[in-house]
Amino acid sequence: QVQLVESGGGLVQAGGSLRLSCAASGIIFSFYTMGWYRQAPGKQRELVAIITNSGSTNYADSVKGRFTISRDNAKNTVGLQMNSLKPEDTAVYYCKANAVYAPREVWGQGTLVTVFS
Repeated sequence: QVQLVESGGGLVQAGGSLRLSCAASGIIFSFYTMGWYRQAPGKQRELVAIITNSGSTNYADSVKGRFTISRDNAKNTVGLQMNSLKPEDTAVYYCKANAVYAPREVWGQGTLVTVFS
């Protein structure tokens, strides 16, 4: 069974930090580009950060310098370290896996991050 399970969301004061984690099962993790996306209330889902199977990363301009995506292919996990959080970072954060060699994608169920000022 293919599954992505996010964890680490919560309530944090502006300026604080959180680390999200996504555990994958049922896929050959190293064959997938992994990404974090977020959806704020009333807004469309947007890309936050991605990391390819070779470790290359890309970030949304709004999080550059504050967020860091990483992956551990041995543990089938992808993390998102979020520092200097702002109220506008409040959203449900989703993990997504995109197969490199096939048109296949998998989404997690999401984890809520709430940043208060």
